[in-house]
Amino acid sequence: MATRTIRDVPTTAFSHQVLVVDDEPMVREVVARYLERDGLRVHEAADGAAALAWLTDHRPDLVVLDIMLPGADGLTILRQLRADGDVPVILLTARADEFDRVLGLELGADDYVVKPFSPRELTARVRTVLRRTRSDVAVAAERLRFGSLTVDAQTREVSVDDERITLTPKEFDLLYTLAHSPRQVFSRRQLLEQVWDSAPEFQDPATVTVHVGRLRQKLEADPDEPRWITTAWGIGYRFEP
Repeated sequence: MATRTIRDVPTTAFSHQVLVVDDEPMVREVVARYLERDGLRVHEAADGAAALAWLTDHRPDLVVLDIMLPGADGLTILRQLRADGDVPVILLTARADEFDRVLGLELGADDYVVKPFSPRELTARVRTVLRRTRSDVAVAAERLRFGSLTVDAQTREVSVDDERITLTPKEFDLLYTLAHSPRQVFSRRQLLEQVWDSAPEFQDPATVTVHVGRLRQKLEADPDEPRWITTAWGIGYRFEP
């Protein structure tokens, strides 16, 4: 694994560290250069084993992770990351790998970019996820209570019956968006725009469906008969207070 030497910019200038994991040297080089220009400190790993070794001693602010890797593949690394915490992850996937994209979202990925991709688009996605996951940019430092459910915007913690529920950054953003406007119906298009900061034509609406399904699995006593996050058939979703 190679850790890039950041050129021409003092180390103190970097506010976030990003790990880029891809077995194609050209992809790593291009992605790293664009992210560096955006003021990020970039580390690189060429395979899953090198990535896991680096992650043993470091906690990046975000991981750009290719799914198809020699050795431990990207989904294996994603599982490990989710077992250890909630570091944001953007997956790099092949255009035909819809199953892997959906599985990645179910495992807790925050976003994905399909190869071949625009480095500028990826940089924008990275910036958006980092902005969304920083604790000091919560929309409002308030605690929402709905019976046994508590959503704390300041600490980004969620609990049910005083038991803390572990959510990924994107899951929390989705829950907070819905819970902050009880009973309001949000279309998938609206949620893509508000939670993912993404133009709907560039994002799969299934992204919302998958994240809602994961939230129900974590929050609901019976995910098949949800109490909190209900479906407005033909439109989208609402939060029931």
